[in-house]
Amino acid sequence: MTLRRIFAGAAAAAIASVGLVACGNDSADDTAADGTTTAAASGETVRIGTTDANLKEWDVFADLVEEEGIDIEIVPFSDYNTPNDALAQGQIDVNKFQHLKFLASYNEGAGEELVPYASTEIYPLALFWQGHDSLDGIEGEEVAIPNDATNQGRAINVLVQAGLVTLKEEGLLDPAPADIDTEASQVQVIAVDAAQTTTVFHEGRPAVINNSFLERAGIDPLDAIFQDDPDNEEAEPYINVWVTTPDKADDETLNRLAEIWKDQAVTDAIMESSGNTAVTVERPAEDLTEIMERLAAGEQ
Repeated sequence: MTLRRIFAGAAAAAIASVGLVACGNDSADDTAADGTTTAAASGETVRIGTTDANLKEWDVFADLVEEEGIDIEIVPFSDYNTPNDALAQGQIDVNKFQHLKFLASYNEGAGEELVPYASTEIYPLALFWQGHDSLDGIEGEEVAIPNDATNQGRAINVLVQAGLVTLKEEGLLDPAPADIDTEASQVQVIAVDAAQTTTVFHEGRPAVINNSFLERAGIDPLDAIFQDDPDNEEAEPYINVWVTTPDKADDETLNRLAEIWKDQAVTDAIMESSGNTAVTVERPAEDLTEIMERLAAGEQ
């Protein structure tokens, strides 16, 4: 068998530059007897899109997949919208790079119906406070949160879960600072550029910091004094998932790939690359669909 992996950003750029027209090899799609398009029919290559192909877990995963005799092609992308465009237009069979909220927003904006069929991990968003190992004494402090659309609402809900912030209306999926009941809250909230949250931390003030900024700022992820709970309903929109098109959601090969991703060797690599912050999530496809429906309806 042949394992084909693409780790050059130019490969994804080439797909995008031609408007995602068909690739030279279209054997990854086949048609079943009932007319349904399936991935990896008759052992053909499965094309997987991701934005983090450089991480160690993909090497470990690819080796395990090869042992099972499944042909895959890992296609890297340098931005977050192109992998969904490529999937919707048939250039790849599946992607794994996004959480449910991002997928729901993409589907709504693009008029697509891409579906999550397996959960992977959640990367908790955490609160840090230099020199502190608990929430003790934080009352009355000013807490910095990232002001970007992806993280601001989640950061506020982290503070809600911590019991530090009260919203004017409970259960808001994507609250803004204006939704905070300041009189009833224990801390003040200030929204800053996400990259500035580490500066606030180093100045001695508490801050909710996205994982991607921790290493470069010399902050140990394990020093968080609070993080959102993956089992909490407010964190469900941030479960990362395997995504495909509706006609391939039950494909045996795609589902087997999702199972292999949960192999302990892959999990160990994920923990290493995430600084031991990733949390494996085991949720059935039915749960993921239900969460997506709530997101589409604008509900928590």
